[in-house]
Amino acid sequence: MNAFDFDAMALDGSQQRLSQYRGHVLLVVNVASKCGFTPQYAGLETLWRDYAAQGLVVLGFPCDQFGHQEPGDAEEIRNFCSLSYDVSFPMFAKVEVNGSNAHPLWKWLKQQKGGLLGIDAIKWNFTKFLVGRDGNALRRYAPTDTPESMRSDIEAALA
Repeated sequence: MNAFDFDAMALDGSQQRLSQYRGHVLLVVNVASKCGFTPQYAGLETLWRDYAAQGLVVLGFPCDQFGHQEPGDAEEIRNFCSLSYDVSFPMFAKVEVNGSNAHPLWKWLKQQKGGLLGIDAIKWNFTKFLVGRDGNALRRYAPTDTPESMRSDIEAALA
């Protein structure tokens, strides 16, 4: 099993197979519109624009499990991302990343790359996972890790 074996609902309501990204490097992020880390959308968009031609795909998964920081519906999320940060990378429907209703992709990511002190739970919005071209999780990043700080890891994964 790898990341390309999962499906997810896109923000427009269509079912997407992640296998369409096979051979690409993925940066999978749980995002929110009303979070202290929300300005990271700008850095994620920069990474997407800088490295898309080399095979990077940023995947945004809105999540409302932390402090009710993603209260909007799909249209509100799309408008916020577009108008506030000019987001053009793929965005998916709101998901849960922890608990029994966690999206299967996020369950798998947490199993692949656990958190600090052996605690696998996602602790906050803007937790990021770098997935290699083979679909295996390479690294987990904390919400405080900025998109800019991941450049060397992304470049290594793309090489």
